[in-house]
This record gives sequence, C-alpha cells and structure tokens, in this order.
Amino acid sequence: MTIRHATEVDLPAIVAIYNAAIPSRMATADLEPVSVESRLNWFRGRSLSQRPLWVVEVKGVLAGWLSFQSFYGRPAYSKTAEISIYIAPTFQRCGLGRQLLAQAINESPNLGLKTLIGFIFAHNQPSLKLFETFEFKSWGHLPNVAELDGVERDLVIMGLRIED
Repeated sequence: MTIRHATEVDLPAIVAIYNAAIPSRMATADLEPVSVESRLNWFRGRSLSQRPLWVVEVKGVLAGWLSFQSFYGRPAYSKTAEISIYIAPTFQRCGLGRQLLAQAINESPNLGLKTLIGFIFAHNQPSLKLFETFEFKSWGHLPNVAELDGVERDLVIMGLRIED
C-alpha cells in the first residue's frame, strides 16, 4: 500500500472511484456520474503544499483518494480545510480510509492547517465512525438539506482541531 500525490494521469481512476460512490447515495450529493473533463479544473486547483490530492495504491491499483479543499473560500478560513475520502468498492473495509485520514491529520501542520472538517450524510454510519475514531466531533447537523431519490437526508459537519 502506497499513499502518494495524485497526478493528472490518475484522474480517470479518481473519477471512476467517485462515480462508483454515486449509486449508493451514501457519500456524495451528486446524482449522476461526473466526467473526467468536468473534474479537470478541480484537479488542477490542487496544491501540493497546501491543498493536496492523495491517492492510495494497492499492488499497483489505485484504490482510493483523499482531497483537501479550501473551506468557504475566504482568507480568514485559510487554516481550515474540508477533507473528502473515497475508496473503490472492492477496497472498502480494508483500512485504507483509516490510513488516509491518519496521514491527513499528521500532515495538516505541514500544510498550514489547524482545523479539518468533513461533511458527511447522517445515514453514512461507516464514515461517521471512521471520523469519530480519530476524535472528530459533530460540530453541526443540517436536517433534510439533501434529497436523494425522493428521500430527504441530513448532513453532519464533523470537525477536528489540530494540535500544534
């Protein structure tokens, strides 16, 4: 297992992993698959030193990814980042999300971050438990803010303050 910075060559696999999460209605509010083309600007907006995108490989197969995204787009929030983790279905429950999240927490001071947040659907119990394992706390609950296949869903904001 290797965690490394993503390259543009990885983008099709990153998009495929993301698109695989859409039908479950557990991890994303997108309702239809996205294209590689539609994610190019997002990918090119990554910064190795501040808002990286990491991939995890298992025996040469891209198995998942973690991204850091600026929170709210205002300068006063520059030390806060939203993190997203997506694992390919065949690699779920193998501990890859745990390893990615541990690295994100450990590397946050080097990225100039003091706070990490995650936006997780309330019905996504595996992700909530993962974040709770790393001491993330529920910092907010937004009831019925998403509608997935006619079902209203809550969003939980999980947060972690990084100690210096």
